[in-house]
Amino acid sequence: MAKRKSRKAKAAPPKKASKLDTAFDCPFCNNRASVECTIDLKHLIAVVSCGICKESYSTSANALTEPIDVYSEWIDACESVNEGVDTRRRRSCDDDDDF
Repeated sequence: MAKRKSRKAKAAPPKKASKLDTAFDCPFCNNRASVECTIDLKHLIAVVSCGICKESYSTSANALTEPIDVYSEWIDACESVNEGVDTRRRRSCDDDDDF
């Protein structure tokens, strides 16, 4: 008698990639999940805007653009604008007279 051929076990299905966030924290008003991203591939424009403080940022988009990419570009633009700004509060001239 002949033995039956063993069948190979089925390969496990590939894991689904986790979805990236589409709502983000606003860098201006610090509200959580208030920033929405819309990507218009017809006009090749991506817009990120806060629903609370109405701050927005727009940039060019392509077929590979994701919401996290546009949000990260907005944060990078904010950091580059604030690069030379001193974040400490300066004392007024009246305070210098006390010495």
